[in-house]
This record gives sequence, structure tokens and C-alpha cells, in this order.
Amino acid sequence: MTAVAERRDAAGGGAGGAGGAGAGRRGRPGRAAARVAAGAGRVVRGLGVPGVLAALAVLWMAVAVLRPDVLAPGDPNAIDARAAFTPPEPGHWFGTDESGRDVYTRVVHGAAASLGIGAAATAIGVGAGLVLGFAAGLGPRWLDAAIGRVLEVLFALPTLVLALLLVAVLGAGVEASVLAVGAATAPGYARMLRARVRSVATSGYVEAARLEGHGSPRVLFRHVVPNTLWPLVSVATLGIGQAVVWVCALSFLGLGTLPPSPEWGAMLNAGRVYIDTAWWLTVFPGLAITVTAAALTVLGRRVGAVAS
Repeated sequence: MTAVAERRDAAGGGAGGAGGAGAGRRGRPGRAAARVAAGAGRVVRGLGVPGVLAALAVLWMAVAVLRPDVLAPGDPNAIDARAAFTPPEPGHWFGTDESGRDVYTRVVHGAAASLGIGAAATAIGVGAGLVLGFAAGLGPRWLDAAIGRVLEVLFALPTLVLALLLVAVLGAGVEASVLAVGAATAPGYARMLRARVRSVATSGYVEAARLEGHGSPRVLFRHVVPNTLWPLVSVATLGIGQAVVWVCALSFLGLGTLPPSPEWGAMLNAGRVYIDTAWWLTVFPGLAITVTAAALTVLGRRVGAVAS
């Protein structure tokens, strides 16, 4: 009887252990979801109300860039001469232009051109800034001095003026505006990265890694690069908003994207002729530029504050 009882107790204990293990496994997804929710809550609290609103605006822009048909299923270049200069009303929420094209549809579809060109220009500026910043921050003194003098000369010219000079050399067009804005914004990224690289390279934890015998490549890619590039995320977010403004300015001057492409700067240029009689042709593309730049600026600042 004693042996039978012991076997029953052992079987019961094994079943209880299996049940406890199963309950633990079932509880793991719940704990993971709780941790994700807690992390999301901390991010939302860190962003604050302005940051959350800016993130929602950026999300709307991302949908407009990736899937514009979801927000505006019409053709942005569809012409309807009978509906020309229709003021904002149901069915044409932003009105129509001189050719009867729906302005709302053109603003939504124009997000891909304006934001895409701005993002591409920012990528070029960040890439060039990375090369110059790391070369100046980690290179010999003569290289640092040479790059510093070049950056000072470029900083003497405002960004838009420098972009105009480059467009004058390269010629008008989308590719030229992307390269011009990217090259004009590169000095700012290069100077910021140089200072950041110098600060990280002389920090205590980098010196400790060197004293432990770690080689230069390992110290560079494990300590210097990650701690240098992370602050660049918020700066690049700010840079996209600024690049959108510069790109739209070049298109407004007729040096970037040309009509009938639904690009915000080109739409402003086309609508300025009718500003007295059809105010919506300039107001809504201008609002799109303003909201985009403001949302990316607020989001970039809030992301930088959360990261710090």
C-alpha cells in the first residue's frame, strides 16, 4: 500500500509540474505583451501630446507615399474642363485647378514626389556627412584641418543659395534637385558627426576598451559607431522636413519637378497665377508643406528627447 501511494503521489506531482510548466508557457506571451504595452506607454508618455500628433501626421504621410490610392483613389492628372476652378465642396474637398483636376487627389499623390525627393536628398546628405565626419573625427590633423576649411566655406552660403548654385551647374530636374539639396545639407551633418565622433572616441568607456586590449576595428564598430549614429536618427528626421522645404522651393522656382507632376512645389508655382480668384490652389499645397515640415520637426525633437 505504501508503494502504491508513493507512485500515485509521484504521478500527481509530475502532472502538477507539467501543468505548472504549461501554465508558465501560456503566461509567457501575456508577460511579453505586457512588456510591449509598457514600453509603448513609456514612448507615448515621452513623446507627449505634440509628439503623438506629429507621429499620427507622419503616419498619414507614410500611407500617402506608399498607398495613395487608399486615401485618394482618383487619377491626379485626370482632366475635367467643365469642373475647372470649382471651389472646395463635397466631392472636391480641396477644389479643382484650371484643368478641372482634383486638388485633394493631387496633394495626396504629390506626397510621394515631395517626401520621396526629400528623403533621397537627406540620405545623400547623411551619407556624405558620415564620410566627412568620420574622416575628420578619426583621421590625422591635416585631414581634419582640410575638411574643416571646406565645411567653413560651404557654411558661408545659405543652404538654398548653395542648392541653387549646384542646380545651375547640374541643370534643372528631379535628379539635379536631389543631388543639390543633398550636397547642400551635407556640411551640417558632417560638422555634427565630427564633434560627436571626437567626443565618443575620447570617452572613458572607449579608453577602457583599448586598455583591455581590444583592436581598433572592434572598438570602432562596437563602441564608436553605435554611440555616434544613434543621435543621428532624430537629426535625420529633422533633416527630412527641411529637405522637403528646399525641394519644394526649387520646384516652385521651376528648377525641380515640372508640371503636370503633382508635386507640392510645382503646384504652388502653377497656382500662384490664380491666387486672387482661386486661393485653394496655393493654400492646400502650402499647408501640406507646412504640416509635413512641422510634424517631422516636432517628431524629430521628441525622439531626440526620448533617446537622451
